[in-house]
Amino acid sequence: MIGCATPRSESEEIARHRRRSVRVVTLRVAKHLTPFFARRRLMTITTADARAFTARRQAAGASNAAINRDLILLKRMCTLAMQAGKLTVRPYIPLLKENNIRQGFFEPEQCTSVKHHLPVHLQPIVAFAFITGWRTPSEILTMEWRQVDLQAGEVRLDPGTTKNDDGRVFPFTSALRRVLEDQHAVAERLKRERGIIARYVFCYTTGQKTGQRITESGFNKAWRKARVAAGCPGRIPHDFRRTAVRTLVRAGVPERVAMQLTGHKTRAVFERYNIVSSGDLRDAARRLDTYASAV
Repeated sequence: MIGCATPRSESEEIARHRRRSVRVVTLRVAKHLTPFFARRRLMTITTADARAFTARRQAAGASNAAINRDLILLKRMCTLAMQAGKLTVRPYIPLLKENNIRQGFFEPEQCTSVKHHLPVHLQPIVAFAFITGWRTPSEILTMEWRQVDLQAGEVRLDPGTTKNDDGRVFPFTSALRRVLEDQHAVAERLKRERGIIARYVFCYTTGQKTGQRITESGFNKAWRKARVAAGCPGRIPHDFRRTAVRTLVRAGVPERVAMQLTGHKTRAVFERYNIVSSGDLRDAARRLDTYASAV
């Protein structure tokens, strides 16, 4: 990783994400897989058993996406058992079709409206998310100044701290530079006037928590109020991820490059976020008119 990453802070961040992943896996195993499969050995589980598990979860009202997360975990267990030489044949575990092409995204004026209804110290987070599409709780709120290179004009994520464990670099756009330079000015002011060294890019600027990292709960509480006030009650921070993908594609950025910027490892996942709106369709119709008039 290029930059001046400190091993301790980087390892802390990696450990935090791993603990979160372990908690999720443990919860799924205890809540869904164990009650159904009890203490059966993996070698005894068949495709019919997997289908029966699916039917049980559907009857309980679980969504296809939630069921698939359990099934993928079961498949992963089988894969690890095969790698350890404890399982010779892995059962076929069919997944359900997911209706997961989410429709949430922000137009620029919607982003501006939500931002203006947030407290001043939270507004730069929205501006950063709108440009980069990076994950708000795990990649933006946890960002430290060691990851920002104002001279080189880029911001970085350390390997092992992202969802797919890959590092990531996002070169500054003009708007992104303004956001980070403004935040740097805030950090310098806190240091000069109050002797507080802000470790995180986005931090509290008033009260007892001044200089401390903005927490996910603290951001979400203000976010819920702001989105309602802005007339976007159904919007979630993750919608910025879909928005950034669409913006990059519209700007003509090659798909491979766009995937590297936003951190999408596979094209299939990237396509789920490449939302087509009615505006895109109307633009296509206009292009057809232009083409027709030229031939």
